[in-house]
Amino acid sequence: MIFSSSLFLLYFLPFLLIVYFLIDRSYKNWFLLIASVLFYAWGAPKFVFFVMGSVLVDFMVIRQMNGKEGSARRTLFWLSVALNLALLLYFKYMNFFVDQFEVMLGWFGSKPAAWTKIALPVGISFITFQKLSYTLDVYKKQHPVFQKLQDYALYIFMFPQLLSGPIVRPGQISAQITDRSAQETTDYRLTGFYRFIIGLAKKVLIADVLGVTVNEIFALPAAGLSTGMAWIGAIAYTFQIYFDFSGYSDMAIGLARMLGFRLPENFNSPYVSQNITEFWRRWHMTLSFWFRDYIFLPLAYATSRKLPEERYAGIRADKVIYLIATTVTFLLCGFWHGAAWTFVIWGAYMGFFLIVDRLILIKYLKKAGKVPSIALTFLILMIGWLIFRAQTVDEAWFLIRRLFDCHGAENTVWLNPKFWTMLVIAIVFSFWGGFKKVESWIEKLYFNPGNAQIITFSIIAILLFILSEATISSSGFSPFIYFRF
Repeated sequence: MIFSSSLFLLYFLPFLLIVYFLIDRSYKNWFLLIASVLFYAWGAPKFVFFVMGSVLVDFMVIRQMNGKEGSARRTLFWLSVALNLALLLYFKYMNFFVDQFEVMLGWFGSKPAAWTKIALPVGISFITFQKLSYTLDVYKKQHPVFQKLQDYALYIFMFPQLLSGPIVRPGQISAQITDRSAQETTDYRLTGFYRFIIGLAKKVLIADVLGVTVNEIFALPAAGLSTGMAWIGAIAYTFQIYFDFSGYSDMAIGLARMLGFRLPENFNSPYVSQNITEFWRRWHMTLSFWFRDYIFLPLAYATSRKLPEERYAGIRADKVIYLIATTVTFLLCGFWHGAAWTFVIWGAYMGFFLIVDRLILIKYLKKAGKVPSIALTFLILMIGWLIFRAQTVDEAWFLIRRLFDCHGAENTVWLNPKFWTMLVIAIVFSFWGGFKKVESWIEKLYFNPGNAQIITFSIIAILLFILSEATISSSGFSPFIYFRF
């Protein structure tokens, strides 16, 4: 089930909210858990039992681990990690591994093996990372175990963030699972309502409109794609992916607020970043912090213990450690996004610019000033998103070359006024967060609004909802980009 579908907006969500608000507080978690399982089963009926089974096994293994010390504790920890990674590797990466094996067989003249493609369960990457967060935090004694299976299951299955995040750590939500009475107020629910509608409008009115033209541009044959059109497509896709994914995050956060939960923020005006390092503090923040805390920092610490010298090839040891940890982290980050070489290359590309930032680039960008720094960072990101979007390495390389080869071709894609209007709106709303007054206003609107602001934006949200639903009814809905991960 998709948030931006009429089925969800007109039937599932109203029914869920009405029942949730009316039932006794002691039954709310049970009702929300059942609704979340049904929500997931609607889109993935064949896989819901795999996820439910893995939740049950995880719960039992980690409870056993919590009561152990020494080697027994480590064994159960690695068992939980292995089970979760095995599910992820099988469902998400087995097709890729088999394809690569068949390529190797082809080098020796062998025929491809018979293989039935494995379907990818929606949300498997986000579910796995949340489960690993719980395993790691309990193992390191940073979080107590959930005492009830239904509490742990709700942590994993809660439908607002189930399919595409934000990635929630157990410490960020466990207290809310047991008691969220302080957040079950009318004002809190209304701020959740208009946050949800802002996300819906981002997705339906901006991202989907841009996406139609982006798809038409990149579907052109190589000879028919001019350099100018390639630039328009690349710029539009850069805004499409932001409004699509941040729209989902806003909807998830808003839905959770309507239910009395507060989820972590996931985006903070990422395109006003003045370098790639800053970008990864603003883009998909829950994923960035997950990789930082569970991959980068442990890897950097382990590497530092094996590098006793102060310098290596003239480079300070701390920079060597950063280079190694960043390279590994972003190769894994790229591969997490998808089972294709384009994602691995995209991860390497982002890791490369993070390293260049650390070594030389940031100090020069500071001298260049804010606007040139934002412009250069945006260009780097735009090229990276072309790699991210491409289906093959050859396609990615072609699109990047086309940006700079001054190729001319007759324009066969109609760039209608609606596209240009949404592109301008996307540009304005992407960069206005760079003004401190606007940033402070957004902060107040989301987290500490006055009564007048709540009423005003609730009315605006109703109008945006009507417009969004009319758009969905007339043109249908498109899945969120990150659902493919």
